[in-house]
Amino acid sequence: MNATGLRVALFSGNYNYVRDGANQALNRFVGYLLRQGACVRVYSPTVDTPAFEPTGDLVSAPSFAVPGRKEYRVPYRLSGAVRRDLKAFAPNLVHVASPDPLGHRAVTWARHHKLPVVASVHTRFETYPRYYGLAFIEPLIEAMLRRFYRRCDAIVAPSESMAQLLREQRMNYDVGIWTRGIDREIFNPGQRDMAWRRAHGIEDGVPAIGFIGRLVMEKGLDVFSDTIDRIAARQVRHKVLVVGEGPAREWFQNRLPNAVFTGFQKGQDLGRAVASMDMLFNPSVTETFGNVTLEAMACGLPTVAARATGSESLVTEGVTGRLIRPGAIGEFADALQYYCDNEPARAAAGAAAQSRAERNGWDEVNQALVDTYLRIIRQRAQGVAPRSSPVP
Repeated sequence: MNATGLRVALFSGNYNYVRDGANQALNRFVGYLLRQGACVRVYSPTVDTPAFEPTGDLVSAPSFAVPGRKEYRVPYRLSGAVRRDLKAFAPNLVHVASPDPLGHRAVTWARHHKLPVVASVHTRFETYPRYYGLAFIEPLIEAMLRRFYRRCDAIVAPSESMAQLLREQRMNYDVGIWTRGIDREIFNPGQRDMAWRRAHGIEDGVPAIGFIGRLVMEKGLDVFSDTIDRIAARQVRHKVLVVGEGPAREWFQNRLPNAVFTGFQKGQDLGRAVASMDMLFNPSVTETFGNVTLEAMACGLPTVAARATGSESLVTEGVTGRLIRPGAIGEFADALQYYCDNEPARAAAGAAAQSRAERNGWDEVNQALVDTYLRIIRQRAQGVAPRSSPVP
């Protein structure tokens, strides 16, 4: 079998109603599958005004809004309509992209129909409670995730560091890599625009410290703010440039009243904003890869990041940026001050980062997941059962 024989049922908790790095990767992958002649059917919550048009055929799954975070929805069951659509589509592989109730039901449905299941891991859900004062339940969430992923034939992670963590957590016995690519037409140093910087109040010669991403507390906004306070107290020349939108924007703006907030950017506008920074500061520990880090690297920026999954696979300590112990405000401030005060070091790290980013092309990384699909289907056809949980 090759890609033209694939019939993939993809289940996602958020395929297109709120834009994020994970669903951007999923949509791009579905587009790649369709170009290779595969058939794909996507099952996910839908809303009246999604963030962007979906790639491929999207079937709405029943869902409810998350209390306190109404922009997100939880798909909670396989409705009769979804089951009938699945039966008519007749997939030969199921891909689950989130460990939500719909994902659990999809795995159960696949096991009942003796179909192979591949799961992609997009975020470290077990770390989220610590941002809401509930760190004590992390072991329980990790156990629940282990039960979910062990019912799959294989799981794929976006970075080697995340894959190793999943192995250490005993999430599955077959852990592969589906990394992320970069659009070099959009993300490159040539997108830097000094006039755009000036229009946003960033003076020539003042280093711009960038934040890129959805403005939610689990992205480490508190650590970011405290670190900026520290370098401001040291009277380090800098300007903070925040690119993104989200429910914590008001909180973030109150914490950083002198920062430039551009709101959500996409396409060439996003490439221009990223290239117009001088460094990226990414203190988050929740990412499994860090798309924004790769985008910044492709634009020739050094990155100061938390030493965590994702970043560890992209940032080479002391070469393309700095990896700092999570939450270490003083060490983060030292690293940012070094790049703010040392333009040659900043340029050298940025050049090394750009060279590293050139390894990631979208077609190459998406074909790796197709190869995983085909291998799992072939193993099932040969009677090789997955080494996974016996739970039906």
